[in-house]
Amino acid sequence: MKMLFAALAACLFLGACAGAGPDPAAAEGKAFLATNAKAAGVVSLPSGLQYKIIKSGPATGLKPGAEDEVKVHYEGKLISGQVFDSSYERGTPAALPLPALIPAWIEALQLMHPGDQWTIWTPPSLAYGDKGDEVIPANSVLDFQIMLVAFKSIAEIEKDAGTSDGPVED
Repeated sequence: MKMLFAALAACLFLGACAGAGPDPAAAEGKAFLATNAKAAGVVSLPSGLQYKIIKSGPATGLKPGAEDEVKVHYEGKLISGQVFDSSYERGTPAALPLPALIPAWIEALQLMHPGDQWTIWTPPSLAYGDKGDEVIPANSVLDFQIMLVAFKSIAEIEKDAGTSDGPVED
């Protein structure tokens, strides 16, 4: 019985200590965002999302809504510079339903007009949070370059529902 108690106590102690140290990715990301917020042209939103306009499309016209489908060219990388995904490398923009994207993209793309090209920096809470994978470590700040090519409104998507299975067209 003493052995079982000792083993249980050791497990509880080790479990309590496992999460006690600071997360290096979170600390690095927090420092990066604090410094980046002071850079020329960077806009910080209340959510923590940061962006910089690289190129502006026409300032008139509609912007995507939260339920729309967007056609974008993009490159995603870690703040270390490691690219983890790129439609530019594939040579074709991606058509994506806005509701299925990470919160940072949903927020940023609703502020953009077709033709706009922005760099956005996403705090972990607006990206993948503490869910890491083999490419994106947990609590990572992500750096995306996004160009909004076009979008299709939810009304257009519903109207086309039986007539077209294809992606958004320009």
